[in-house]
Amino acid sequence: MSETITEAALPVAAGTTAAVTNPDIERINGILQVLSPERVKEIADFTAFLAEKERKHKAFVDETLAAEASTERYTFKNSNELIQAAIDSVSDDA
Repeated sequence: MSETITEAALPVAAGTTAAVTNPDIERINGILQVLSPERVKEIADFTAFLAEKERKHKAFVDETLAAEASTERYTFKNSNELIQAAIDSVSDDA
């Protein structure tokens, strides 16, 4: 592994180095030093899983907030009109 987990997780501007000052990250780095390479790989894989999960959650939240901000509204006089609009929209997509 050519880079540490913190280097992989932190975007760094070109020509600068990542200065990690979070005590939890420093503690984790200390623990990683005593683990076997297999355990470090497991931790790296799990960390990547958590990062991907967080990315997907952020995308979901952003999409939800954008949808809630949309002012497009539909008004129907009755349920039959609503059902017909749904049927028409499916036929238009096909």
